[in-house]
Amino acid sequence: MSFFGRSIRRRPRGTAGANRVSNVGLARADAGRNAFLTMNQLDQLKAYTTVVADTGNFKQLAQYAPRDATTNPSLILKAVQQPDYAPLLAETVAAHRGLPLPDLVDRVLVRFGCEILQVVPGRVSTEVDARLSFDTAATIARAHHLIGLYEAAGVPRERVLIKIAATWEGIQAARALEREGVHCNLTLLFSFCQAVACGEAGVTLISPFVGRIYDWYKKQAGAAWDEAAMAGANDPGVRSVTQIFNHYKHFGIETEVMGASFRNTGQILALAGCDLLTISPELLAQLQASEAPVTPRLDAGEARAMTLHAVTYHESSFRYALNEDAMATEKLAEGIRLFAADAAKLDKLIQEA
Repeated sequence: MSFFGRSIRRRPRGTAGANRVSNVGLARADAGRNAFLTMNQLDQLKAYTTVVADTGNFKQLAQYAPRDATTNPSLILKAVQQPDYAPLLAETVAAHRGLPLPDLVDRVLVRFGCEILQVVPGRVSTEVDARLSFDTAATIARAHHLIGLYEAAGVPRERVLIKIAATWEGIQAARALEREGVHCNLTLLFSFCQAVACGEAGVTLISPFVGRIYDWYKKQAGAAWDEAAMAGANDPGVRSVTQIFNHYKHFGIETEVMGASFRNTGQILALAGCDLLTISPELLAQLQASEAPVTPRLDAGEARAMTLHAVTYHESSFRYALNEDAMATEKLAEGIRLFAADAAKLDKLIQEA
């Protein structure tokens, strides 16, 4: 076309607008990436993994904005000996004086759980007495009591996970409880056979103990331990959780995997992408103080594409597999002893209150 003798070349309709939209989109994407890179590691981690606070110190929780929180006898014992929390124990005991000791203990645990649930939007894990770890019926009864106390306080059972040691007896207790709608967190988990049995039992969540696995292998290696070579994906605790995560995702097992008991942030970051990670306030603070990039390490899609073989355990094969794993056998027994010792100390404090 000509106008006053000049040729006019039409621009394709919409091209300029499309280019402007494209450029704006790229600019926004770049801004998003840059904003993500300037986020602290804790906030970056939350993009891939649900962060859980591992503490009984509920006054610390808000600054880290975890979704859930976990407690155990050792954490509660530590908390009630602090000036900020000692009155909570005294008030609870005074309000229910004369009740049997186990009832008083559960009321203290539930009081802490209720306080925690005022801060976190999700769930709290409350542990059954470790001295019941080899008694299925007694574990079920104690779990019923804890859930009853929560419900009496107006807390729906969906916001509570009952923590139970991952012994054979504990796993069977969890199987029965889950059928009743009481959700469980199987703790003191150190071996693949424990994880498989928990998945078969249909438990809601498991807590493999990364740091304690690491501790055992480091102690065994002694002077031969190479910290740098055994860090990250090579850490024995990280490898254990990775194997469990891949197995669950490959076979469509709905049990959630929550890495626990961390010794350093490197272990945490090596498990970015895990369903949940429960982290102490000290390590949460370290993650919050760093802006180094975080990338996902575990991926459910990749796990589904792996070539893995199905595994199942009945009681005798479970006990034999656990027996064959020296680390898991020793750490499970040690963990029960330590939690039982702290439970006894908490008993004493309550009796003296």
